[in-house]
Amino acid sequence: MLQRKGMLYMNEHYRQKPEELCQELGTCPEGLSSETAAKHLEQYGKNAIAEAKKKPTWLIFLEQFKDFLVIILIIAALISAFTGDLESFIVIIAVITMNAILGTVQTVKAEKSLSNLKKLSSPTAKVLRDGQTAILPAEEITVGDVVLLEAGDQIPADGRLIDCASLQTNESALTGESTNVEKSLDTITDEVPLADRKNMVYSGGFVTYGRGVYVVTEVGMQTEVGKIASLIQNAEARKTPLQITLDQFGKRLSIGIMIVCALVFVLSMIRVDVINFSAVMDSLMFAIALAVAAIPEALSSIVTIVLSFGTQKMSQEHAIMRKLQAVEGLGSVSVICSDKTGTLTQNKMTVRKIVVQDHIIAAEDVSPENPEEQELILASVLCSDATCQDGTEIGDPTETALVRFAQNCGLSDEKMRGEHARISEIPFDSDRKLMSTLNQHGDVRKMYTKGATDVLLNRMTCSDAEKQEIVEQVEELSKQGLRVLCFAAKPFSGDTLSVEDENDLTYLGLIAEMDPPREESKQAVAECRSAGIKPVMITGDHIVTASAIAKEIGILEKPEEAVEGAALDAYTDEQLVDFVADKSVYARVTPEHKIRIVRAWQKRGNIVAMTGDGVNDAPALKQADVGVAMGITGTEVSKDAAAMILTDDNFATIVKAVKNGRNIYENIKKAILFLLSGNLAGIITVLFCSLAGLPVPFAPIHLLFINLLTDSLPAIALGLEPHSDDVMKRKPRPANESILTKGFLAKVGYSGVIISIATIGAFLLGYFYQGAHNAGAAMTMAFATLCMARLFHGFSCKAEKPVIFSKRLWNNPFAILAFAAGMVLINAVLWIPALHGLFQIENGMSGVLIGAIYGFSFGSMILVQIVKAIVAAVKKSK
Repeated sequence: MLQRKGMLYMNEHYRQKPEELCQELGTCPEGLSSETAAKHLEQYGKNAIAEAKKKPTWLIFLEQFKDFLVIILIIAALISAFTGDLESFIVIIAVITMNAILGTVQTVKAEKSLSNLKKLSSPTAKVLRDGQTAILPAEEITVGDVVLLEAGDQIPADGRLIDCASLQTNESALTGESTNVEKSLDTITDEVPLADRKNMVYSGGFVTYGRGVYVVTEVGMQTEVGKIASLIQNAEARKTPLQITLDQFGKRLSIGIMIVCALVFVLSMIRVDVINFSAVMDSLMFAIALAVAAIPEALSSIVTIVLSFGTQKMSQEHAIMRKLQAVEGLGSVSVICSDKTGTLTQNKMTVRKIVVQDHIIAAEDVSPENPEEQELILASVLCSDATCQDGTEIGDPTETALVRFAQNCGLSDEKMRGEHARISEIPFDSDRKLMSTLNQHGDVRKMYTKGATDVLLNRMTCSDAEKQEIVEQVEELSKQGLRVLCFAAKPFSGDTLSVEDENDLTYLGLIAEMDPPREESKQAVAECRSAGIKPVMITGDHIVTASAIAKEIGILEKPEEAVEGAALDAYTDEQLVDFVADKSVYARVTPEHKIRIVRAWQKRGNIVAMTGDGVNDAPALKQADVGVAMGITGTEVSKDAAAMILTDDNFATIVKAVKNGRNIYENIKKAILFLLSGNLAGIITVLFCSLAGLPVPFAPIHLLFINLLTDSLPAIALGLEPHSDDVMKRKPRPANESILTKGFLAKVGYSGVIISIATIGAFLLGYFYQGAHNAGAAMTMAFATLCMARLFHGFSCKAEKPVIFSKRLWNNPFAILAFAAGMVLINAVLWIPALHGLFQIENGMSGVLIGAIYGFSFGSMILVQIVKAIVAAVKKSK
């Protein structure tokens, strides 16, 4: 019985009477016959979660080589091998293979969500078959089966209750709310969300109290857990802005490289007198040298290394990154959709206010010396079963809050219970909504009762006016999102309590509880807003409670910004894009609602972070640009679907992670600026020599030495630049903004030109020195100068403004070490004769030429710093 509502299919078995449902499903309270069960099993399939077909690891590995830049490098490696340059072949293949392995490992580790969903399936279940109780494997349960439940059982399939006694279940994995759900047999006439379907039980939940019997209505992929599995399969794993930018850059660079290499090859062929195999190979190697110079071979590895260092820093701040790319994605986040319970709140019910003598008193203002207040606290402790000792809390969250409140007031729960021994009790019952205890008070006995106010009002001796005042006080507290308990008492002379005794009670007062906000949540929300990030609360809780918390911490500014999930069903996905713009709180939401909200924000051009801890959150976590799972309360399914796990379940940690992400992105930009400007210098140098009819300025081994050794260390060091708080004063960059902006490309351009001028100058000096036309000396000069100039350039990439006379020049020890290591490597190549043959270095270089290498290299840095100063002065004057 399915009804289409908006874009959702909502199961409405909860609106049917048990006898109607049994007739529709072809079953009865005595269960199915074996014959009918076999037919149903064939018709509805096994009660199991189906997994989408996964790619084999070898195919994932091969897909890492699809990038066009990688293909060009492979071609370059093959040509190098064909021409006998095995050193270049080995180095290139080693680099691209390392990157492919890294990518494969990350992809394989990310695909665990659906396999963990299977763990939620109960291995066995008690059912009625042929009128007899049988224990069957959960996957053999079928529609129409009658399942028996008792405390501790995991629920094997979705179904409608036909009998229950004080049944309570925990559905936190599906609804996100940790409090137990009291079940009933009442038929519900209105359309309500899953969390309010009190006559249904769901696969993935478990029984915490009481017993029950239910008829299975859905199995396998048709259960709520199954629907979530389908959502996970269909949710898109989105690329981060940096991934998109680098992909676009790679394609454009590939096209440019092909054109320029073809041009260089043609120019080289035109210059030769006789076209033969040797001439073709020389020209081809010249073009290959240009391709190797243009391709930032180490870019992918360096970005990965910088992100890896970023994850280590985040892990120290309680944020574990499962997917490296999400570190950068965090820096772009413009919307954070957060769960309420445990993330924005403490996930610990706490007494906020009490009511005695018609006065509403804040918890911190309660005075235990006041007789009426003391009596209310005494009643709350005696009429509960919870204990709180040495930081360990045992019992229902509502009751542990009462005991903790008494302790905070300086009263010992152990002493109170010791002095007022319990003689008899009537346990809490979901039908009565009451609990009563009989306690000894010296020579007399007293009965204490706690429960729902609407139930207790009819059992108390208050006047109508007093009852009306109590009702108004409860309404006032409820509007603040507080859960209200009523307490009453009366003298009692017997030894045993019965339900009939819960009458003619004397009103003691009210105690109002709430899961309070974390102390740091308000500041974190304020920091979000100043950083241009919109915080959004998505919760399975009631709208009143959700709105109260959201208002207190600053997420909700106007009442109309809060809506219930059911309101979304009236909108198509296209209409929802406009609807979400001014909404900050979503209450009573389903998994489908969550994923639709995330998609709507994404369609508005936002980068979305989504938090969650339950199975119901997994689809939205996967759909979000950055899924954030809870490490303490989170299920394995939610953790596997997420990109980041919070080890402290704290919203403030997300904000810290965003700040880290923004800083890491800024540092990655510095590393990319460093790599691209250096590679541009190499390209300009090669083109100049080609057009001028000069010898090849670099051997392939030179370019690989620069790109993989002296480039990598400074680039990694730039990725580890100290973080700044200033990044949280800016708005998030647009989702479609490329890293290669006009300003960024201008910096790449002038830096590359300046370094190329120094390199070309060194090449020409070496080539024409004393009229020798020495190609070997020229090549050595160009190689060494480009290498050293790029090492010096690492300092220029640290900041927008000149750093040469500032403290920022020395604030990164990694940059100093990288520069020193690079200088040691290049000087070893220049000065150690044994390395000259391997790196094609000219022997017997004069002191003048060696000195010129240092002069040209350092001079390029000075020129870049001067240009930066001019640019900064021009910007300041505008």
